[in-house]
Amino acid sequence: MSEIKLKNRRTFTPEFKLRMAVQIVSGQRSMAELSREHHVKDTVLARWRDQLLERGSEIFGAPVSEKEKIEELEREIGRQHMELEILKKASKKLL
Repeated sequence: MSEIKLKNRRTFTPEFKLRMAVQIVSGQRSMAELSREHHVKDTVLARWRDQLLERGSEIFGAPVSEKEKIEELEREIGRQHMELEILKKASKKLL
């Protein structure tokens, strides 16, 4: 039985993917140019471009107000306080 040798897949950093996608979207460079220069298939570049366009609104969404942030932190503190009290009671019963 012969062993099948798998090619090592290249991995790219999120920063690299973003830089490539932005260059395509902004029109600075064409997909073909980037594909040739970085030896990345145009289908991969197209996927990165599409991901940027789909998720861009999440990145630049409405900022969270300070009031909402404070309320969220207060809820988290309250939840942690309740958990701590439960653990204290449970530890007393075990001792």
